[in-house]
Amino acid sequence: MNTKHIGDHGEELAAAYLSEAGYRILDRNYRYERAEIDLVCFDATEQGARGRIVFVEVKTRSGLGFGAPEEAVTDEKQDHVIHAAKAYLYERQLEGAPVRFDVISVLLNQDRPPDIDHYKGAFWSS
Repeated sequence: MNTKHIGDHGEELAAAYLSEAGYRILDRNYRYERAEIDLVCFDATEQGARGRIVFVEVKTRSGLGFGAPEEAVTDEKQDHVIHAAKAYLYERQLEGAPVRFDVISVLLNQDRPPDIDHYKGAFWSS
């Protein structure tokens, strides 16, 4: 499996995980300029009845040779996601809505189900 297929598979697993946890998937692979947001979700359990928009960066690895997947979410990557998130909110007239930035780490295993870790509030916009 090449890195594109690994990444796509990880995003599918993350979307299924979030859906099962009660999140509503609003968008996948949202692009703005050179930045991309893997998943945009709505978490109705946050902020009472109002809910929260959650921008999710998904990192998938097939092994730990290059470190844990979540370690690949660098400061630069966070800046790109935040930049795209601001554009997303502006385009949809949602500026000022409560938001959160999460990371989902997917480690694919040959002999057992993948390990999925969800880091809520993994980084913040200033």
